[in-house]
Amino acid sequence: MSQKYEALRQRLSMIHDLNMANAVLSWDMETVMPPGGSAARAQQMSTLSRLSHELFTAAETGELLERAAAEMAGADYDSDEASLIRVVQQDYADATRLPVDFVAEFTKQTALAHPVWAKARAEQDFKQFQPALERLIDMARAAAGYIGYTDHPYDALLGQYERGMTTQQVADIFAAHRPALVELIAAISAAPQVDDRVLYAGYPIDGQRELGKRIVQAFGFDFDRGIQAISVHPFCTHFSINDVRITTRYSEQYVGESLFGFFHEAGHAMYEQGQAQHLEGLPLAGGTSLGVHESQSRLWENIVGRSREFWAWALPLFRAAFPAQTADITAEQMYRAVNKVERSFIRVEADEATYNLHIILRFEIEQAILKGDLRAADLPEAWNTRFQEFFGMTPPNDALGVLQDVHWSAGLMGYFPTYALGNMLSVQYYNAALRADPTIPQAIAAGNFEPLRTWMQTHIHQHGRKFTGAELTQRITGEGIQSRDYIHYLQTKYGDVYRL
Repeated sequence: MSQKYEALRQRLSMIHDLNMANAVLSWDMETVMPPGGSAARAQQMSTLSRLSHELFTAAETGELLERAAAEMAGADYDSDEASLIRVVQQDYADATRLPVDFVAEFTKQTALAHPVWAKARAEQDFKQFQPALERLIDMARAAAGYIGYTDHPYDALLGQYERGMTTQQVADIFAAHRPALVELIAAISAAPQVDDRVLYAGYPIDGQRELGKRIVQAFGFDFDRGIQAISVHPFCTHFSINDVRITTRYSEQYVGESLFGFFHEAGHAMYEQGQAQHLEGLPLAGGTSLGVHESQSRLWENIVGRSREFWAWALPLFRAAFPAQTADITAEQMYRAVNKVERSFIRVEADEATYNLHIILRFEIEQAILKGDLRAADLPEAWNTRFQEFFGMTPPNDALGVLQDVHWSAGLMGYFPTYALGNMLSVQYYNAALRADPTIPQAIAAGNFEPLRTWMQTHIHQHGRKFTGAELTQRITGEGIQSRDYIHYLQTKYGDVYRL
């Protein structure tokens, strides 16, 4: 390996270690840290963010990057060396636009905001969270200004999660499939409704936890390289390819909350665990984009976890865990129950047909916030008004409305569109896998998830960040992201479930 490239690699590895240490602090904060530790933890995370940003944006990093790029000129585009330089050049350009004091303060404010949000959500009181959110909105606008944009400030923040994509592109994709969603939901609403009472039959949490762990282990989540815990809002994080963490939240009244949350976060985790080991400790490790990352979680949660084939295999496990609640339930009844379409307040519990409407609502609100057309103080009313327009009902409290998601407390403005993009990509990728191996559904019915997981690992996971989301999708499917496959998938599935 060349000397200049190795010098760059070593520096990047040191910066990566600082970022992972910060991720450990964040995990601890959201799972087990006592409330009294908030202020100190915010300062600790701010310090680590400052050190990492200073090291990465220093002139020395730029010089190492420039020398390594010259040394590796002509290397194959797909090689680790060329990919690392290409990815880091973009990361460096983005990072150097953000002042180090701003990055440190932003980390501190998000750490302080999280427990405030959690308390406000628990007490259904937006006003408790409003001052913290106002600070974070101001910082999001400042970040957009530092990063720069041409048409809309939202472009700057969206690009941090979906490199190269613009607000207008997302708006066009959403506009292209929204009429079909509305039409499908209307047709389902007019049909005889599905009976999903089995999901609300009362399920002890210990049983839910053991069942969820057993199923995701069968999917391929490696518990020797990952663990599961409880948090207010489910999430996945990682400290290395070999240390990946997921969280779940539970409701004894509704088993679907934990079960599909387990599947979702395990999909994220298997993406991280499936990356090539030689990417460990480098900026090439990690998901290529949040849309691609979300495609993996939605694939396992919905395309697999809500499939007829899956329940042919999983019902005996479900019945063994909860014999009293499921004694008279068939696999077909479970399949229909878990695919019930119903307008609901909570995004993470939404069915596949209505889910993207939740994202479009948030996308519109975030654009208005960034442009200054919507104040933080007016968010609950704006949320409820839009929710009524989209779903025909109004959230009865802030916890079921504007406070339900953790993202704004974490400073993740511009993140939400990637969820809907992930839905579309999940179907595009799954269809590509089926073209390569049409026996995948039969394997799922037999409890053999290896063919699907291996295909995803080979074509997506192992590459980490070597290719952009757009490049990866083109390589896999022969085209860019589109909503056509997703709409056809929904129409076919719900045409079957609701006999439309």
